[in-house]
Amino acid sequence: MSEVLKELKYLESHEWARVEDDGKVSVGITDFAQHALGDIVYVDLPEAGDEVTAGESFCEIESVKSVSGVYSPATGTVAEVNEALLDSPELINEDPYGSWLIKIENAELSDALLDSEGYEAVLENEEQ
Repeated sequence: MSEVLKELKYLESHEWARVEDDGKVSVGITDFAQHALGDIVYVDLPEAGDEVTAGESFCEIESVKSVSGVYSPATGTVAEVNEALLDSPELINEDPYGSWLIKIENAELSDALLDSEGYEAVLENEEQ
């Protein structure tokens, strides 16, 4: 079973969101998503200042298997990108919940976000 952290919010498309103490929203992909992708070899991140829209793709992650779009769990402005992933995209495989992709400021969270129990129910259906 994939790891699901209780304190995060999730999209059914396997992204997570964490509201930080400063009000920014950190975004990454879930443990399930990184397992499904396999070895991640490249991440195409947006730039600070770019606008993102909830439910729309904001970057692509390339693995040895495929290229997948990553969907935003919030609408807002990219405040920060995780530059470490540009040189070491495999960090997402090693620690999917510690390896955030972007941080969004002035964020309005998507109504589609699930709590950990709701996301676990999605996983149960997908892992059967």
